[in-house]
Amino acid sequence: MRRALTALLAAPLALVAFPLAAQAEPDPALHITSVALNKTSVAVSGLNTAPVTVTVKGVFDTGSSTDEKVPVNVILERTGGTGQLRQLLSTNLIRNETTGTWSGPLNVPSTANGTFKVTGVMTGPFFPPSPPITDPTPYAGPSITVTGTHQPKITAVVTPKVVPFNQPYTIKWAVSDAQTGKPYGSRIRVALQTNSGCVEYFGPKYTNTTDTNGVVTKAYPGVSITPITCLLLPGTPDANGWLSFVPARPAIVSAAPSKTSAPVGTIVGVNGSVMGGPFNCPVHLQRLYGASQWRTVGSAAVRASGRFTLNAQPAYKGSIPYRVYFPACRPYVAGVSKVFYIRGT
Repeated sequence: MRRALTALLAAPLALVAFPLAAQAEPDPALHITSVALNKTSVAVSGLNTAPVTVTVKGVFDTGSSTDEKVPVNVILERTGGTGQLRQLLSTNLIRNETTGTWSGPLNVPSTANGTFKVTGVMTGPFFPPSPPITDPTPYAGPSITVTGTHQPKITAVVTPKVVPFNQPYTIKWAVSDAQTGKPYGSRIRVALQTNSGCVEYFGPKYTNTTDTNGVVTKAYPGVSITPITCLLLPGTPDANGWLSFVPARPAIVSAAPSKTSAPVGTIVGVNGSVMGGPFNCPVHLQRLYGASQWRTVGSAAVRASGRFTLNAQPAYKGSIPYRVYFPACRPYVAGVSKVFYIRGT
């Protein structure tokens, strides 16, 4: 299940757990009698998966002759352990009208590592071309304990480290064995995606391949809007592991006072902007004290337009140095405007 885009944009570059998209209500035509797993525990290593057979008894009846062709998907939620995955989702389980059950595999990766409990069933297919249109039907089912070893670790090196706006950049991705620190020694299919390809529920195409050292490098075009960038490891039906982040961006700050001179104590507006429009990030108006000490004398937040307004107040007669400081916020590194002056009169 894909990460929520808005959560990712707001979070400090840690991948958010995959919540199921909130819908209206469970499908009223689906009634579950039981959910069974053919194993209570599995051990899985590295990039492998362990198949677990899921069997669902129940009824799906809308009165249509095609009801028997509708698959279901079983959802399991983490109740313990430390693996990267927070949820597991079965493949599309196929209906057997003779037995009155749906059955099929749940493919468990090493990144599950922990205990998962069946929490619901929903009508499918969950993946393209038909996204879910209802909430899962709640069902408190059995649990399975996953022992995941040699789990994959994904790293990324961005060049340049801070990516200028509208300038191309590259990312060197690497997949290795977190337990040994070494590559798996084989070429690995991966998906290298940006923005909606990282978070939307469309099932990525794993068209990129690492070398035998687990490394793949990709060039990205220059863009003005900060992109979410990710590597996804293949799984069925969803990714078995991932690394997702927004490359670091410079904080390019401009600011100017509405007046260059004003009587002492008068409020003078300072207007400015931060390139890229880091909405709701803080900015601080600073005044120079002594020879080198900058102190904050006012604060505000960047608006959705990328602009901000601060208030200066000359404290004495003479030329007073000011600047606007932008602290590190989300993918933006810290930055500062050019120094400007307001003369107190």
